[in-house]
Amino acid sequence: MRMLLDLFERLHPLVGNGGKLKALKPVVEATENFFFAPATVTVDSPHVRDALDLKRFMILVAFALAPCVVASVYFFGLRVLAMILVSYAVGGAIEVLFAIVRKEEINEGFLVTGLIFPLTLPPALPLWAVGVGVAIGVVLGKELFGGTGRNLFNPALVGRCLLAIGYPALMAGSWLAAGEGLTGRLLQYVDASTVNAVTSATPLGAAKHGVFASVGDLFWGNVAGSAGETSAIAIIVGGILLVITRVANWRTVAGVLGSFALLNAVLHQAAPQTFAPVGWNLCAGGLLFGAFFMATDPVTSPVTNGGKWVYAIIIGVVTLLIRSMTGYVEGVMFAILLGNISAPLIDEIVVRLRLRRLAHEG
Repeated sequence: MRMLLDLFERLHPLVGNGGKLKALKPVVEATENFFFAPATVTVDSPHVRDALDLKRFMILVAFALAPCVVASVYFFGLRVLAMILVSYAVGGAIEVLFAIVRKEEINEGFLVTGLIFPLTLPPALPLWAVGVGVAIGVVLGKELFGGTGRNLFNPALVGRCLLAIGYPALMAGSWLAAGEGLTGRLLQYVDASTVNAVTSATPLGAAKHGVFASVGDLFWGNVAGSAGETSAIAIIVGGILLVITRVANWRTVAGVLGSFALLNAVLHQAAPQTFAPVGWNLCAGGLLFGAFFMATDPVTSPVTNGGKWVYAIIIGVVTLLIRSMTGYVEGVMFAILLGNISAPLIDEIVVRLRLRRLAHEG
């Protein structure tokens, strides 16, 4: 590591102001900060001590996603890894390009976006579509707003949404039956040319026709679905890690799942033909993945605790209504995007109500 540190020290004059490689300063600084803690410190007080900086925050989310990645590769094959590589290559290149043009630092935000995005896609989706989707998500969902920390919408969901709208037939035809047996599809690479022989309806799609997968299969992940969203146990394990480390706010998770389950129980009791049982509905589709890994995004969700509850309840309720009462088989994506656009207004209302209450008390 000392040799690597010496290399960066020799590069600093070249990428500094007036250096021959100053255009590459964001790339060099981002690479150095990936391996080492930043050397810069605040000059003046106040000095704030925080246990979690951006790099550690993103790395913890990546660790929490590891069970989903392992499950997706086991059930759908090595092609999932190719999708992740394409996502990182295309999205990362765009991030670097924007940082160079703006002469800003490259942050670690895409470390998570580049991993979440392919996990929300059908596992047999052509790789060119993965590249198009992640490019759209990064440019329209984040960079046009100013980059990480300024985006209104979750970039991964923007890319996923536009693929669903722009290429509905391609998305619908890229579902893959989960592998079975001891090795699943671990030793397989199923590409778009062979997908027609092995496609399978997702549990939510089949449920529209009255066919329900077993809760056990949904829990373990032995069903068709988006690459990282089929195994409930893998998502829960990673999600609990996020909540324990306070990377994900428990209020958001509890609000999404609690409001969904409560409304689902009431409506299932009233109309069991339209609304599936609560336990089944919680495990099916992308609800758990969305609740733990996307609704909790600190940039696109409210910052006030009261706002988090309102935001989460909106997502839970809208997800159930879209999933059960429209032509769409899944509503998590649209519900979270609706929550994203509502988050600033929700915070504004919560803050105004608090100020008004304080004024009355004073």
